[in-house]
Parts: sequence; C-alpha cells; structure tokens
Amino acid sequence: MVERATRKSSLQRKTRETDIQLVLDLDGIGQTTIRTGVGFMDHMLTLFAVHGFFDLEIAARGDIDVDDHHTVEDLGICLGMAFQQALGDKGGICRYGHAYVPMDETLARVCADFSNRPFLHYQVVMTEAKIGTFDTSLAKEFLRAFVQHSGLTLHVDLLHGENGHHILEAVFKALGRALAIAAGSNPKVCGQLSSKGVL
Repeated sequence: MVERATRKSSLQRKTRETDIQLVLDLDGIGQTTIRTGVGFMDHMLTLFAVHGFFDLEIAARGDIDVDDHHTVEDLGICLGMAFQQALGDKGGICRYGHAYVPMDETLARVCADFSNRPFLHYQVVMTEAKIGTFDTSLAKEFLRAFVQHSGLTLHVDLLHGENGHHILEAVFKALGRALAIAAGSNPKVCGQLSSKGVL
C-alpha cells in the first residue's frame, strides 16, 4: 500500500511591516491556532479552516498601530504561498471547486481553479465600511494577495445579503469549502488535470 505524500507546508515571512509564521495541513480536520493581532481576521481564517478541514496555525505581528492593511495583505501572501507549497505540482487534484454558503439572509458563491493563472473576480457589495474596527475593503486585499501567491483563479460573488458580518462570514466559509474540493484528490487524475498536459 502506497501512502499519499503529506500535503503540509510551513513558512515564515518577515518584513519591516509584519512577521508571520504559518503552518498548513491540507488534509487536516479543521484544527486552528490563529493569532494575527486583527481579531476579525482571526475569526474569518478560523471559519475558512474549519469549513475547509484544513489544519492551520498562524502567529502574526504587524504594524496595526498604523492600520490593519499590511497585516491582512501579508496574511494573504503567506496563505497563498503555503497552498502553493503544500500542493506541489498540483498533480492528482480535482483542480476545480465551488461552494454556495448561506448565512441567515446572505448567500455567497465561491468558484476556484488551481490553474497557475492568478485572477480574482470579487463582486461583493457591502454597505458597511467597517465591522467593528475592521475595514471591510481589506477582505478583497487579502484575497487578491492570496490568489497571486497560490496560482488560483477565484470568483467570489455575493448573491444576496444585508449584514456585513454575515456577508464576509459566508464568503470565507465558502472559500474554505471550495478550496477543499479543488485541492482534494481525484483517483482518476494522473498528473495535472489539463488538456495541455501541464498547468
């Protein structure tokens, strides 16, 4: 019996603005230890990991005395790099995944393709500029950084919703579910799933 290779990654990224350590296991059970200094992102990343069944550890320090922007963007960079490392050459994975997730009055749709062609479509209109102290526009900045460093094509659409917290919660849960499917193994796939033979 051949054991499947572990799909884990571990990294540290340190700049003058942030210092982030991250450990990711794509084949986990949704266990998390996340401390970023940005409470709302801790919540969103926990939801992402729990609903994607990813084990995720993050310890981050950033210049949040300035604002949350650098920390949130660099979290996206690091998580993208971690997925890129853990997936390797992306051989044997389903490649595509999508999820619809409701949260009370809200319904979000996320469609993903580990294509090696980074692209973000983000059609999420919110009335709130802030949720607590969190700038809601940073969700898009996080996702933009994430797709650039994971090689992911990602389409995020809010089908309907009113409450800002519900909207972003549905988005991050749907992201976890969609990526769990896309990164999942498919026994029918030999090598990379592409008609060209390479991604």
